[in-house]
Amino acid sequence: MARIKLAFPDDVFYFETNMPVRITDINGANHLGNDALISMLSEARAQFLVNYGIQEAGHDGVGIIVTDLATMYQSESFFPEMLRFEVGLMDFNKYGGDFVFRVTKAESGQPVALAKYGFVFFNYQRKEVAPMPESFRSRFG
Repeated sequence: MARIKLAFPDDVFYFETNMPVRITDINGANHLGNDALISMLSEARAQFLVNYGIQEAGHDGVGIIVTDLATMYQSESFFPEMLRFEVGLMDFNKYGGDFVFRVTKAESGQPVALAKYGFVFFNYQRKEVAPMPESFRSRFG
């Protein structure tokens, strides 16, 4: 299998938040587990949306769903380090795009991971993909 290689330009990041590595995030190898990192990415995405007043499931029945995830691990992280999560958007299409993440150690800036979530807008009432709202595209596109 080919290795995943991710790289993002600095100008796609709109938001950042810090989160500590909790003792429950540590795996059997005594470092941050991949499952915990994915949960932290989801939390960072949720904080980004709240910060911009965007609901994942809107009142009109149209919301955002994740379609795929790619993660490139760059270094270990340990309890109780503080991690910085930078969140951005790129590669828009008619229905969605990519949430992108840059994770670093808050104190040293050492890279921990790069990741991206593909997403689309979805009409939950009709159970079908929906076009990206123009208000979202114009804000971040």
